[in-house]
Parts: sequence; structure tokens; C-alpha cells
Amino acid sequence: MKSKLTIVKNYSYYKNNKRLLFLLIIALTLNKLILSMFIRLLILPFILISFLSYAFANDVKYIFPIAETPQVPLDGNADDPAIWFDKEDSKLSLVFGTDKYRGIYTYNLKGNIIGFSESGRVNNIDLRSLNIDKNNYKTFIFGSNGTKNTLDLWVYANEEMHQGSLKNDFSLSEKPYISALTNFLSYGVCAGYDKYLGLIAFVTEAKGSRVQVWQYADDELALIHTFNNGDAYESEGCVYDDENRTLFISEENDRGVIRAYKITNELRFNNPAVIDTREGNIIGDPEGLAILNTDNKNGYLIASSQGSSTFNVYDRNAPYSFIDKFSVNANGSFDAVSDTDGIDIINTYLNEDFPSGMIVVQDGHNTGEEEISKENFKYLSLKDLVAELGL
Repeated sequence: MKSKLTIVKNYSYYKNNKRLLFLLIIALTLNKLILSMFIRLLILPFILISFLSYAFANDVKYIFPIAETPQVPLDGNADDPAIWFDKEDSKLSLVFGTDKYRGIYTYNLKGNIIGFSESGRVNNIDLRSLNIDKNNYKTFIFGSNGTKNTLDLWVYANEEMHQGSLKNDFSLSEKPYISALTNFLSYGVCAGYDKYLGLIAFVTEAKGSRVQVWQYADDELALIHTFNNGDAYESEGCVYDDENRTLFISEENDRGVIRAYKITNELRFNNPAVIDTREGNIIGDPEGLAILNTDNKNGYLIASSQGSSTFNVYDRNAPYSFIDKFSVNANGSFDAVSDTDGIDIINTYLNEDFPSGMIVVQDGHNTGEEEISKENFKYLSLKDLVAELGL
């Protein structure tokens, strides 16, 4: 704009020099063409990116949150949830959620906090409820604790948990029932009940490829095997399929890979199946994993694809085919879910909000908060997901 004003002001000079004026007109014309082409070249990539982003976003199916928990304090970091089912009254079922800097929260089905355990730097959490003997159900809650690099185990009678939920007051004890040293940087954990090994837990290593297999028996935790998850820099998210005796595990950071290990009585882990990688349907790190059962043997593996803030859906059985993906979008009440770490699923009636079960996902950025956003947990209706994806 500045050059055009200068030309107008000095026109009397240029009109006395026709040759110079002719060259000036040519220069301005060429400049306009070049500028136009340059602008088009600059704008075109943004148009293409916007178009592709729009197409990608509209290609992803989505559901909305039903409820959410408060976000953790500024000195906290919410990471991994685990759902406890109250067999006596499903409406009193609970959700445990780790704050990996401070401890473990207990939430009710509305997302309200009903307890907090200052149990240390518990990163991941998982549980199994078992009928020890007739009418004696107990719940075994495992946590990977980075405070002293331990596998922690809490054991509660289901009746005690039911009574606590009934009073809207239940917390895990600060000190676990059993705590066992892992002798590496304790990171991820997932529990299972194996028909041959009984109650087990897998613990993954931070900044390393090792995975430990622990067995609970006779009021003790015993390390029964250690193996490497390929040559992974580190692995965190995992879930054990009790009925199919399969460990699903996520490798993150240097490579994004989800693997499946078929468990044998001899504990051989030398022939995993690669389910997906960043060259396929994973963007960024694969994080939380959870199993959606449709019956004892069939169903789906749900995986957090953290880089795209989406969730991938795979067949629960080999060859573990990719089926679909979905995101959790904002509505009038709750913000969207992004950058998810841990997830958990239960597929049974809980209450009117969750008639077919629920999904709990960590939200890495609770952007609905008016001040500083931190992490929290979002509750999703399994009925909504099944309907949206046609599962």
C-alpha cells in the first residue's frame, strides 16, 4: 500500500518519462501476478489442511459425556480409573481414580468425590472382585506406586465397600494390605484372574521394556515371571482378558505399538501379535486399554489413541482387526475429552444414566474449567457408544 501512495504523489515526475512509466506499469503488473500467485500458494495449504481436518473430524463418530469428576488440584495429575461393581446395589457402584502425584480418589456414579487416600504416587490402578467362598465376595485393588516403586494391593470385603458407598464415604487405606518391591520404576498395572494362575497382576516398567507377572496366593504377592515387551522404551497401558488368557499392552514414546500376548501355563511371552502401530491407526501414543465383552469370549478392545484424542475399536480376538474409532465431544454441560491416558469399561446395568454400563476415561485437559484446566475423569454411557458404532 505504501508503494502505491508514493507513485501517485510522484506521478508528475513519471509522466515526463514515458519509458520509465512503461517499465513501471510492467513491473506493477508482474508484481501483482507474482503477489497473487504467492498468496494463493500460501493460502492453499491452509485450505487443504482445514478441509482434511474437517473431513477427518466428520469421519470420526462421537458420543457425549454423561457426568464428570472435579478436576484434580494444580499439584496433582489424574491418570487412570477403575470401576467397582456393587453386586448388592448397582446404583452404589464406585469409580477409583489415580492422582499419580498424590493418591487415589473414590467417586460415586455422579462423579462426586466420596473419599481420598493419600497413598502416594500411584500411577495406574486395576481391580478384580472374586467369590472367595460362599457369599464372601472380596475386591482386590492393585496399584503401581512410584513412591518406593512397589506393587500395592488393597483387599476389601464387598460388604464393607457397599456400606461405605451407602454412606457416601469410602476411601482406600493410606497403607495397602500388601506392598511388594518391583526393583524397577513401577509404571503401569493391570489385574486378571487366570484359570490356571489364579489372581495375577502385570506391572510395567517406566523407561524400560520389562513387564513383571505377580501372583497373589496365601496372603502373599510373589513375582513369578519377568519378560520384555519387545524392545520398548517403555510401556504403560495394559489390560488382561481373563477368559481368553490374553494380555494387551501399549508401547509408548519412541514407538506406538499395541501387542497381544497369549498366556501359557509355562509363561512364554516370545511370540506376541502386533495389533496396531503408528503406521496404521494409532496417532501419537497408544495409552489406556479396556475390554468390552459381548460374551465370555467375544467383544472389543478399546484403545486410547492419544495424539488424535480418539479411541480405536478392535476385535477382541485374533487377528484383532481394526473396526472403528470414536471421540468424546463437548455438549452443553461438559467439555470434550482430549489427550486421554487411562480408561475402564463395565457392561452391566448401573442406573438410569448407565442402563447398559459405562466407560470412564481420563480427560487430559478439562477445558470446561473457567480458570486453569487440569485433568479429570469423564463418564460415558455404554448404550450411547454401542448405538453410535453399531456394535
